[in-house]
Amino acid sequence: MILAKRISIIALLAGAAFAAAHAVPALAGDAAVLHACYSPAALAGVTGEEIVNRGNHSFDAPIKINGLAPATPVPDALRGSIRRVDVPKSEKVIALTFDLCEQRGEIAGYDGRIFDYLREQGVKATFFAGGKWMVSHRARTEQLMTDPLFEIGNHTETHANLRLLQPDAIRQQVLAPQKAYEDTRADLASKQCVATSAEGMRGIPEKPTLFRFPYGTCNEASLKAVNDAGMLAIQWDVATGDPDPHESAARIAGAMVNEAKPGSIIVNHANGRGWHTAEALLIAIPKLKAKGYKFVTVSELMTMGKPVISSECYDRKPGDVNRYDFLWALKKPLNANTATGAKVASTMPLAGTKPATKKKRKAVSQTSVPATN
Repeated sequence: MILAKRISIIALLAGAAFAAAHAVPALAGDAAVLHACYSPAALAGVTGEEIVNRGNHSFDAPIKINGLAPATPVPDALRGSIRRVDVPKSEKVIALTFDLCEQRGEIAGYDGRIFDYLREQGVKATFFAGGKWMVSHRARTEQLMTDPLFEIGNHTETHANLRLLQPDAIRQQVLAPQKAYEDTRADLASKQCVATSAEGMRGIPEKPTLFRFPYGTCNEASLKAVNDAGMLAIQWDVATGDPDPHESAARIAGAMVNEAKPGSIIVNHANGRGWHTAEALLIAIPKLKAKGYKFVTVSELMTMGKPVISSECYDRKPGDVNRYDFLWALKKPLNANTATGAKVASTMPLAGTKPATKKKRKAVSQTSVPATN
């Protein structure tokens, strides 16, 4: 019994050390690279840039992953699907996250209104970017890298459901964004504007250490692939339903304000598929600040308490994303679950499909999120 307790304590300490080593707190001087390389006009959002360009195959070629150095696997104490972090009651902190998905046969958007407002308000956020999205949005990716408010996580190469793939395909989907990020960072480091702020590059992570599963689906094999690649699998405990064009800004904001609690991880989208997310943030962020909440990146949140980890991935309760294992279900609208009313939010329809109309429904309260530690 004593030996078992010692092993457990050692595992937890190893996990804490890994989380701390992979957290990159924003340093006061980090913004030097951002300002040296980009004018306010270059950083500002452009009207229409959020529109998804369907039928565009310009960036469909798979990303070559040759030359990637092996990463240190995630320790046992942090393996699994991380849904939130249990923090001390005095720490009113939450992590805003936004997915930047992009499938083949399209170029997804960049909703500049979201980034502009977060910068204006000094709000930190974590963006889970697809490898293909990073390639087709190279300049915007560099801006996110250099901004001390933001961090970038991995969201697969082309937003694939990893539960449906063979090992080689899983490996490609998991590692391609690492290579896209690495190449982008190398290009950034070679720019003349960085020469005046060489120290600033030290504050830019060499590779993403956070990962999010598309459609919120995973299995043992895909979880192992992600954790073996040195990335923490980050789910969420607050879903806003923002990919559904019929979810109003008020309802999206309501989910954030009413369902978030200290240590929460909130999922939204910033790739043009968060239809009313920008307007919702104008409502939610002031209200959350008024409640005393502070915004941190996921990496920072991981150092502030004990992560709540599950052995499986789900939206609000185990099994509620199983429908995405069927190709026909991927074409369904992002509607409420007809049986429970729970929103399945971090999902994206197949390229070229249009969400169907949605009947009005009553608001639902946050259900408890079971998890195993």
